[in-house]
Amino acid sequence: MSTALRLVQKVSATRAFAKLAPHVVPAVDRAVHRLTRGKVLPSARMLPGVVLTVRGARTGLPRSTPLACVPEETGTWLLIGSNFGRPTHPAWSANLLAHPDAEMSRKGGTVPVRATLLTGTAREAAWQSAVRFWPPYAAYQARVDREIRIFRAARREAGDEVSGA
Repeated sequence: MSTALRLVQKVSATRAFAKLAPHVVPAVDRAVHRLTRGKVLPSARMLPGVVLTVRGARTGLPRSTPLACVPEETGTWLLIGSNFGRPTHPAWSANLLAHPDAEMSRKGGTVPVRATLLTGTAREAAWQSAVRFWPPYAAYQARVDREIRIFRAARREAGDEVSGA
């Protein structure tokens, strides 16, 4: 592991980062992603990243959020609702609970996905994988009383929608 990556992991696990990052990282990611037509996501220099677009739980309007993700060997992605170790669940996770069909923009392309909230042993296995992939997730969980939500996003056909969604 590179020294730079170790440093980023150490900084990412701090409370100061948890206070500042949610205001800075997504804003920079959104702006650069838009300017490069989806080809560049600055935070993805350290972690694989996507821009998740999902309908809002209350409004039904599309909401786009830059997220780190953990790619799995099966071609699926883990989306970790850490919210940088803040006490509340991120809004995008509530949106996915209400509307599991979403799109992920990655490296200039868009992939339609269906997200499933993981529970029980599937969640535990995914959590262990996520912490191996990005150790600061463990620090985030230690700081909060809530169980961090983990979703598995799997590719779906563009016209394949959940009934009633």
